[in-house]
Amino acid sequence: MLYTASVLALLYDVHGNLPALEAVVADARSQGADRWILGGDYVLFGPEPEATLALLRELSPATWLRGNGERWTADPDAAPDNPVVPDAIAAFRAALGEALVTELAALPEHAVHEQTRYVHASPVSDVRSFSPQPDDDEAELLAGVEEPRLVFGHTHVPFRRISTAGGIELVNPGSVGLPFDGDTRAAYAVVHPDRSVEHRRVVYEHGASAARMRSRWPGAAWAETVARRIEQASASA
Repeated sequence: MLYTASVLALLYDVHGNLPALEAVVADARSQGADRWILGGDYVLFGPEPEATLALLRELSPATWLRGNGERWTADPDAAPDNPVVPDAIAAFRAALGEALVTELAALPEHAVHEQTRYVHASPVSDVRSFSPQPDDDEAELLAGVEEPRLVFGHTHVPFRRISTAGGIELVNPGSVGLPFDGDTRAAYAVVHPDRSVEHRRVVYEHGASAARMRSRWPGAAWAETVARRIEQASASA
């Protein structure tokens, strides 16, 4: 098979963090990126949902996938009941409006291009995903996958390894807007014309994004939690 001689950028888990997205898009373009995979969780929990979507819509050609964030925003009853998620969903439903919430929830869950399958978390779920080290359910999560490479996000931790189930290459580009690996730099990956994957990190003003969370959603406990997570690049913040 002949592969398109261009650079493909893999952008996952932006979470409404506009400065992080701007930095990543600029860096990707500097690497020659002219195609885009957008892997879901575009705006939920972030300070700039409207502007983030506007910038994502400028990326072309782009393949959009639905993440659990889009599904939960359209169907709040399906979301977990914890101190962060329900109040965040209510805020974002109000910010985006019903039509846009419905549009994002209708995005596809899978895409296949050039012998690679793209999903949000795993082929069987938008919330169950893979870890940097193999887990006992890996074969189950990969059931039915015939492509030699699988790209996914959701965990906000970038890594690449070969699966113990079928030898499939697993690639997590990491999170553009909300990294959880202790590194505050925005994370994404590019696929070069020879199909090699390069993980990249980009410095941005993460402190300003955290401050914007607090000013956009003043007094909201869920927003304060997200602001700390941006500052610390940690899910436990």
